[in-house]
Amino acid sequence: MSTAVARDYGVQSLGMRDTFVATATELIDTDPRVAVVLAVITLDRFADAARRHPDRVIDVGIREQLLVTTAGGLALAGMRPIAHTFASFLVERPFEQIKLDLGHQDLGAVLVSSGASYDYPFAGRTHMSPGDVALIDTLPGWTIQVPGHPDEVGPLLRAAAAGDDRVYLRLREEPNGVAYSRAGEMTRLREGRRGVVLAVGPIADRVLAATEGLDVTVLYTPTVRPLDTAMLRAALPDDRADVMVVEPYLAGTSSHVISDALRDRPHRLAALGVSRDREVRGYGSVTDHDRAHGLDPASLARAARSFF
Repeated sequence: MSTAVARDYGVQSLGMRDTFVATATELIDTDPRVAVVLAVITLDRFADAARRHPDRVIDVGIREQLLVTTAGGLALAGMRPIAHTFASFLVERPFEQIKLDLGHQDLGAVLVSSGASYDYPFAGRTHMSPGDVALIDTLPGWTIQVPGHPDEVGPLLRAAAAGDDRVYLRLREEPNGVAYSRAGEMTRLREGRRGVVLAVGPIADRVLAATEGLDVTVLYTPTVRPLDTAMLRAALPDDRADVMVVEPYLAGTSSHVISDALRDRPHRLAALGVSRDREVRGYGSVTDHDRAHGLDPASLARAARSFF
């Protein structure tokens, strides 16, 4: 892969990634613990920071297993590593290193992905990662955050960099129109009496449009692990526990958490997300993939009307 191709694949509007770069650069300049580890992707945007701090902006080349292992080594040395590349290369390809070099050794790091489930459909299946959150969720001790707007990225990254735990921050290219939560907390966007729709990250605008006119509460969260199940329970009416969760990655990823939180109450749960039952083999556009997985506003509206 050439450097020119590896930079941005021709994508021009990258608000969340731009915010990540600006915030990470600020952290490198102000916190001597922070180091950024890259695997070519986004390297050009850290050129100035690399000139100022050549020992703390590290490019390992297209070696994603080494990317995570290097982050683990930096953590062992007392640093706070931020490792970054596309989601499929950050989580799926080096999953064994995430499991062993970070988790098994109980080391902290911040993993920041871009590309989400299928933000680069023109690059093919290699650049699609709808299962990344579900994979990280198999490992204990991870905070998982899925911001829905560029303005949510900076506060989440600063908070993650200030800690010592393991954090996965998942960015995507098509955000909500506004920031619904600045500190990662669950937020109530609409009040209703017939159940709850939980919208995760950048899918919230579509959920609001799809549920217009329905008597349901809409909750928004950029933080999926740990999930604020106390607020979810409090938002449910006393006479019915109907929950629809809409996640911009593998459908059902949070079903086990929600079901466990409601184990003392009879409840119905609908889990919407990227389909587990089919693989979309055409390149298409992001809109085409949304439609194929039922995540476009019209499909979400039909699902919500049917369920509630």
